[in-house]
Amino acid sequence: MMIDEPLTEPTLVTVAEEPTAVIRHQGVTVADLPALFDAGFPALAASGAALSGPPFAIYHGDPMAVFDLQIGFPVSTPLAAPAPGAVTVEPGVLPSGPAWALTHLGPYDTLGQSWGRLVAAATAQGFVPGPFCEVYVSDPTPETDPATLRTDLFLLGASA
Repeated sequence: MMIDEPLTEPTLVTVAEEPTAVIRHQGVTVADLPALFDAGFPALAASGAALSGPPFAIYHGDPMAVFDLQIGFPVSTPLAAPAPGAVTVEPGVLPSGPAWALTHLGPYDTLGQSWGRLVAAATAQGFVPGPFCEVYVSDPTPETDPATLRTDLFLLGASA
């Protein structure tokens, strides 16, 4: 699930199903995210899965309250079975169907503003929101200028 060129305005797109390697968490809050990401992405990289795209996170439920989370990568070859380790990496799939999309350029602490624009545009068009998906196109390193980070946002759901 990726956008070739950054989308500066909320846009209705169709996403294709994609096999993934994921780590699933239930009952998560925003405060839990740094530790989950810090442990999850290295575990995914060490799993032996054939990673084929940028990492993502899918939020099921209210991201400002308690929600379920999947973090993962698309893979070129689906996992045959879970890969045990410090955390279990499982086979998964990025869902297909309609989604509203927008590219966020800038630091992660301003993602909420872009999500607000995206949700407002989608619901104004009668879209019924489902899970929220963030695709981390830029690799955040200690040397990366946060203003240059690119995150593609996808609001999955259905047209009303």
